[in-house]
Amino acid sequence: MPQFDASTIINLRDLGGVALAGNSAVRPGLLLRSGPLDRHDPAADPAVAALGIRTVVDLRGEHERRERPDRLPKGARLIVADVMADGAAPGGEPVPASLDSILGSPAVAEQRLGGGKAEKLMADSYRAFVTSDAACRAYGRLLTTLAEPDCGPLLFHCTAGKDRTGWAATVLLLLLGADEATAEAEYLAVAPAVRAAFAPVVDRFTAAGGDPALPDALFGVRPAYLAAALEELRRTHGSVEGYVRVGLGVPDAAVNRIRDRYVA
Repeated sequence: MPQFDASTIINLRDLGGVALAGNSAVRPGLLLRSGPLDRHDPAADPAVAALGIRTVVDLRGEHERRERPDRLPKGARLIVADVMADGAAPGGEPVPASLDSILGSPAVAEQRLGGGKAEKLMADSYRAFVTSDAACRAYGRLLTTLAEPDCGPLLFHCTAGKDRTGWAATVLLLLLGADEATAEAEYLAVAPAVRAAFAPVVDRFTAAGGDPALPDALFGVRPAYLAAALEELRRTHGSVEGYVRVGLGVPDAAVNRIRDRYVA
């Protein structure tokens, strides 16, 4: 599960090498995840160019894409799959889109996120990844794209590369045959990169007198958040196969192509 030393794309990881059932593993170089590509510079990142990324799937909302548009690797196509297009997060606005305004004022942050509200917001958002119409459309689009014969190496991402992207990676790994402990380990592995990426925001907030527990709840990569989504998946569909086939509407033929292509 290598994390690349990419200077202009944060939190870039290859799911290749993750252990799957039957002594198999995810095929390397084909399933990539990251944070946003708005600072990507092909000239400064030859390692990224060498990956040969053919498809980028952007899981972010309209506000995020407008504020920080992707800079695509050469030759890559962009597919927008907005997980929160219908206001999937409680309160109607995706958490990443409103962070600047919320964390700009410790008083506002305490009012909106204090007293356990931040943790509840995150857990509810993860449950919405499973149940909201927009999220189902978005994750279904990601999976059907992965089944296309010409998708090539594919990179999927959001703003931090931990929540919407983390759930996408979890679903993919479980679908390919990873156990939950392995999928959770990959989910948690991004924590250092996320912490480093958002350190300036957290530092400004705490310097202004803000409670550090609030940004920690938002930027933290917590097992409880992933557990909330997995619990919702089991409650609504019973298994990852049921979720993918019924909830996301991905046909059996596409699931079979995904498994054939990405399992080494």
